[in-house]
Amino acid sequence: MEQVSTNAEVRLTVSQCFRTLTTSTDSTDIISALKTLLSHLDGGPEAHYTRTLQLLVSNLQADWLHSFTAAQRSELWDSLFLRGPPDQALLVLMDGIGELSTNLDHLVSITEKFLQNHCLAELLWSYCLQATPSDSPQLRETLLGRISALPDLTANKLHLNNRPVFLPQQYYPLLATEMLTALERTCQALRDGTDCSLTFVAQTLGKVCIQGHSGLVLAVVAPQLSVCTRSDMVWQRVCWKLMENVPQRWMESVLTGLVQAVSGPDALGRIIGNLVLTNKKAQFVITHKLLLLQYKYETRVLRIVLGYLAADKDRRPFLVQVLRSICQAWANPSAVKHTPLEQQLYVSKTLLLSVSLLKDSELQELRSELLHCMLGGMQSHLDSSVVRIRHMGMVVGECLSSRMDGSGTQLKFEYDQDEETRELLSLMTPITCDEAEANSLQETNETMPSTENTSSQNKSAPQSSKTDLTPYDMSGDQEMSQASPPRYLRDCLEILRSSEDGVRVELSLRVAESLVRRNAFAAREISVQMSKVLLHMEDKYNIIGFLGLRQATMVALTVTDCIPVTQYLTTEFYSLNYSLRQRLDILEVLTIAAQELSKPITDKRDPSIGPAATSELNTYPGDNPVHWQQVVEKRIQSKTKHFSKGATKPPAKATPNRYAPVAGHFFFPLLRNYDKPQVTFDLLGSDHLVLGRLIHTLGLFMHLAVNAPVIAAQMGCALLDFVWAVRYHVDQMVRRGVLFAVCSVFLSMPSQNLLVDLSDQLFETRAWLADVAEGDPDADCRNLAVQSLVLLDRSVKKQLQDPQTLSLES
Repeated sequence: MEQVSTNAEVRLTVSQCFRTLTTSTDSTDIISALKTLLSHLDGGPEAHYTRTLQLLVSNLQADWLHSFTAAQRSELWDSLFLRGPPDQALLVLMDGIGELSTNLDHLVSITEKFLQNHCLAELLWSYCLQATPSDSPQLRETLLGRISALPDLTANKLHLNNRPVFLPQQYYPLLATEMLTALERTCQALRDGTDCSLTFVAQTLGKVCIQGHSGLVLAVVAPQLSVCTRSDMVWQRVCWKLMENVPQRWMESVLTGLVQAVSGPDALGRIIGNLVLTNKKAQFVITHKLLLLQYKYETRVLRIVLGYLAADKDRRPFLVQVLRSICQAWANPSAVKHTPLEQQLYVSKTLLLSVSLLKDSELQELRSELLHCMLGGMQSHLDSSVVRIRHMGMVVGECLSSRMDGSGTQLKFEYDQDEETRELLSLMTPITCDEAEANSLQETNETMPSTENTSSQNKSAPQSSKTDLTPYDMSGDQEMSQASPPRYLRDCLEILRSSEDGVRVELSLRVAESLVRRNAFAAREISVQMSKVLLHMEDKYNIIGFLGLRQATMVALTVTDCIPVTQYLTTEFYSLNYSLRQRLDILEVLTIAAQELSKPITDKRDPSIGPAATSELNTYPGDNPVHWQQVVEKRIQSKTKHFSKGATKPPAKATPNRYAPVAGHFFFPLLRNYDKPQVTFDLLGSDHLVLGRLIHTLGLFMHLAVNAPVIAAQMGCALLDFVWAVRYHVDQMVRRGVLFAVCSVFLSMPSQNLLVDLSDQLFETRAWLADVAEGDPDADCRNLAVQSLVLLDRSVKKQLQDPQTLSLES
């Protein structure tokens, strides 16, 4: 009865205060009413608190409020918002900011004080003390929305007048600090025997993370939790309970942010415990989504996730499960062909890290699966036309063979090491624990002053060494050689063919190109013989720039004695007992020679100087799709009519070139035996790298034959028939080559021949190009298809407007 009578008295008193605030104009009565309302906050019942704050907000324009001094306003008005239940105060403040359009300054200032006075920590702590929720789910959801989206709500209302504390860069670290304060008070309460609940704190953490602010919050929370859980079991239990209470729909956002914010796998294990054993969502994210479905994270995150799984005996079965899934993904030929290169690199890193964490017993158990993964995966990667994918397969194969059989015979490939391959190799090295990293960082900071002292001492050291003798600069000195380069081409050929002296071979190879270009008559006598020697020549003496020197000489021979050398090279391309590298060398030599021959003949041309005269290996044009797009775009612009004012430029003077008469010798022999598989060479089968290069080469020959209309028409028909059979090839390089070849046909083939010789194929070709432009997974293929459509449409339109064509059709 006493409680009921007390509540009735409070309701009556509050009602009288409300009446005074809304009707009275006497400042003394108003101050007395405000003090009465304040008195009910000091240990009394908290009923009618929300109504009180709402009344105050609705009276922001009252005269009595503006008559208060700053001290009175802070003591009587502001204190009502800062001393009462923080959840109700925050809701009223945010509703007031959202609804009012004038007199917002004072309300915004109180909200700013609310945050600066650590009221958020009090709010979170008040919910920690509630063993069972006393509010409705709708009210709690509303409060979570206000806390997590406060910067958005204030920015939408205040615009440029927003306060710095409301900005995300300041608010979310502040919220993280308040959450840590609530967790610390929870730990102390548990030590004192008081029951607490972490449900609301966990919901707040999940809500903030799902809205995209996990980086700002966990950058503050994760390091502090890592430190607190190192030696305090109460903190560990609190962290585990916190993670268990995160709602399922927000678990992924919290975990993905946490693995990026912690310093190592040990810290992650102390914070989340064995969450993967009890929570299916966490298990899916940790063991599958972070490792197989997503590939945007740094290598450090992979180390943390896999190290976490390997750190506890109860979690190690998940490591084995992950390794089996990764092996299947890495060895899948379809994945190698159709997944992005970045994802393949990510999977390769995950595979190597997982293998490095296996125990010997686990390694023996998985030996057969790893062997199957290594052999099948290496084959798929080495068959790729992308150099990075092949290097990836080589490095992973080496590491797996080394891990499975450390003392036996191991795989070893030859490849140029770069940053990517070095990183893959480093993944087999075990990682250090978090404490070692922290200690090393502390030692680094402690040694910085001594380093500065040492540097200052070193600055004064040269002053005492001014009397020392200055050494001679011998960096440009070269070792004197007793051998001299050959002066005659036959002597050069004999040395390259039979000499065992590495110095003489190098000297001969370096002067071979110039000898060929200066002695054209002598070169024609031995051109085929010398081309054969160079084609079969190996770099036995590690000559610097060997590939470039050999290629330049073969190009010079092809240009000097075109038909015999071209016939020899095109015949050998389909012969037995040649490696893929030699066949690619043949295509590169023919390509560069055709480009040199296609240049206009000038009277002042120096025959001893050619574009192939270089010590470096020339880049194959088909490797750079941008280069071909520029060529095609340039030709499109040249065929486009431009209407402009002013004087026009005089037409370019027609000049002959040496390629037009011999274009057929370059082109048609390469189409002779492409469909006849051999023991070591299957062009339409597994050797799609050579197929892609061949199509690029034929497309280039077609492009260079633009000034030979008769042979260009024949070449265009033959080339379209050839590429039509492989237009849907699975390898992107082959498809690029096909599209470039089609572009070359439309560019170089006379327009009248397109309608006469290819009239039956144009409609089907256009439909295929439209499908490629819309649906091909490779961006370069789509761009080339669009350019081919433009060329085709312009050629057909131009020819249909020609009166001769119209009369012919009629």
